[in-house]
Amino acid sequence: MSTVSVVIPCYKYGHFLADCVRSVLDEQEGLDVRVLIIDDASPDDSAQAAHALAAADPRIEVRVHEKNQGHIATYNEGLLEWADGDYVVLLSADDRLVSGALVRAAALLDAHPEAGFCYGRPLRFQHGGPLPKARTRSTGSVVYPGQWWLERRFQEATGCITSPEVVVRTSLQRKVGGYDPALPHAGDIEMWMRLAAHADVGYIQGADQAFYRVHGNNMSTTDFGGQLDDLRQRLVAFDAVLDKCADLLPRADRLSAAVHTRLARFALRRAYRAYDRGRTDVVPVDELVAFAGECLPGYEKLPEYRALRRRQRIGARTMPYLQPLVLSAVADRGREWLWWQSWKRRGI
Repeated sequence: MSTVSVVIPCYKYGHFLADCVRSVLDEQEGLDVRVLIIDDASPDDSAQAAHALAAADPRIEVRVHEKNQGHIATYNEGLLEWADGDYVVLLSADDRLVSGALVRAAALLDAHPEAGFCYGRPLRFQHGGPLPKARTRSTGSVVYPGQWWLERRFQEATGCITSPEVVVRTSLQRKVGGYDPALPHAGDIEMWMRLAAHADVGYIQGADQAFYRVHGNNMSTTDFGGQLDDLRQRLVAFDAVLDKCADLLPRADRLSAAVHTRLARFALRRAYRAYDRGRTDVVPVDELVAFAGECLPGYEKLPEYRALRRRQRIGARTMPYLQPLVLSAVADRGREWLWWQSWKRRGI
């Protein structure tokens, strides 16, 4: 029987714990599952809620910090110091697993020892709203070569994982280490890539694996300054993987060029869209352009930069009115060039 250690860090989320723990322990037949709740010195009654759950179920343990240690240290405590099952899961107290998620993940990892971790589709739900209907019957699984999967991440410069849907082989987690304290907002993607540099990656098809709660307290940012910070964190994360796993990445130079170019294009796209949407007063356009320069010398040759310069010539006030006529420079540079020529002929 496979064993699974589930680490649930908690800070002021005690009111979510019962539902979270129930999703871990219920309907996971055929597995030996243990739960560790780590309360990071919550100022409310979260620790009491955790202890009440542990008193009712011997599969649950609780640790309570006397002083707040932060989320990264709390994660690593559970993953590296406590977890001793065949597989380990890090699950935020405000998220949940889909019924049978651990059974499906353990079956994949049992069948494919070359896979270091596996994931599936997460379902997002709004805080305060109902859970979406989840699919619980898998249609199969696939195991991607780790190097191939890792290269896709560098080409896209984004992650494809939310977090609660991941199950990691504990031996590999210990081998590669824990979350990087230098990456408080991009530690997840850096972790998955570091794991993929050492092993293959499994994906569960057909079934949903976790529920991810969306609310104002999520670590992710949606404001415009936060979007720039997100790009910066991603750059640091990808560079960290290149540094830590250089001996495992035979095409490191190509991967570096791919991700730096992609991130520069992301930044410039956000900059020129600020003109389309009349948001230049709140979008840090100059900082986005500067970031593109940090990523890629010669960024001025990118189509996104040319698109930005055209909008700057038109002006922030006029551009929103002409935006419906503008096609993305990335999607169709030729048609945007024709639009630009016609706009010049009109002499607006």
